[in-house]
Amino acid sequence: MPSVVFRRGLDLKDAVAADLAAAYHSRIVDEIRESGFTRVTGRLTIHLAREFGFCYGVDRAVDYAYQTRKRFPDKRVFLTGEIIHNPHVNDRLRAQQIRFLSDAAERDTVLGPDDVVILPAFGVSVGELARLSREGCTLVDTTCGSVLNVWKNVRRYAQDGFTSIIHGKADHEETRATASQATDFPSGHFLIVRDEAEADLVCQFIRHGGDGGPLLAHFGGSLSPHFDPARHLARVGCANQTTMLMSESLRIGEMFREAMRDRYGEAELAARFRAFDTICSATQERQDAVIGLLGEHALGLMVVIGGYNSSNTCNLARICAERVPTFHIADPACLVSDLEIRHRPIGAPSTAAVSEVVTRQWLPAGPVGLGLTAGASTPNNIVGQVIERLSAWGTPG
Repeated sequence: MPSVVFRRGLDLKDAVAADLAAAYHSRIVDEIRESGFTRVTGRLTIHLAREFGFCYGVDRAVDYAYQTRKRFPDKRVFLTGEIIHNPHVNDRLRAQQIRFLSDAAERDTVLGPDDVVILPAFGVSVGELARLSREGCTLVDTTCGSVLNVWKNVRRYAQDGFTSIIHGKADHEETRATASQATDFPSGHFLIVRDEAEADLVCQFIRHGGDGGPLLAHFGGSLSPHFDPARHLARVGCANQTTMLMSESLRIGEMFREAMRDRYGEAELAARFRAFDTICSATQERQDAVIGLLGEHALGLMVVIGGYNSSNTCNLARICAERVPTFHIADPACLVSDLEIRHRPIGAPSTAAVSEVVTRQWLPAGPVGLGLTAGASTPNNIVGQVIERLSAWGTPG
């Protein structure tokens, strides 16, 4: 029996609106927005980026999850994995008895037609979607529209015989799902590059050819099956995980353009190279906003809020750290005191297992301009709690 698939909500938006507002709204965030994104408390001036926190895709995914639980109160409801990379949001969904198939306790779960499965904002692989459909589960698809746009381009590359060069993290749910779109076609192939250094390895092979063995050994699981560098790097199309650093994705695209031009000449370029801007608009807006914040105000430090395995949050922290001391925190509890902070080291691998470090004397004495932003999976209530805690330290007791 074919699966029933909900892709446009479950007609219960109004029914869950109050629950969502109670869980994620923040009065103090509304106030700081209305005050020009600045809050002065004693010696501390907090400057909030003009774009931060939940994006449309994340907001929609969480909304659909709440609607699902409301629509199917007596059924088992599962998520294939984290709906977004924010532990606070995921724990709230667990509290509503939404079970995560990625949790160790659920690894042996057998699904069937009576079960409901929510697909996260990152999407799922072609193979996983086919498996869930075969099992007849009711599916609620919250895949972000920006991710679907990348998939459309990758599928077009594969249909036309181009290998997809994906700028992303090979272990990220979105990147794995995107790569599976390429191999859904017999002639489709992909190669995932993490950064400019890895892109350069591939570009050097494109320019000079030679033994493809070292390239295969280096990339391992970041390649499609039966990848032949000599054949499959002759025509390439660039794409990316939507939450990567925009400037880096653009540079990587240009690196591949130049490599193909060097190897095959300008006349062959259109037949051998393609690229589309597939950075999520919300990701770009948040990156642009934090760059604007850094340029507009004299800041002593930045605090960036979001899950440690959130790619877009990690990239916001990278941008900030190039200009001022920056602390990436997961939640308000990381602000231990005005003398001590727990945070993620900038540049550490963005995995759930990354270790926090503790910095003491993190908040300078005297008047301080502090910049604040949050990743696209961070709800306003968490941002508000951080502002409240910081404000208490700005005013002497």
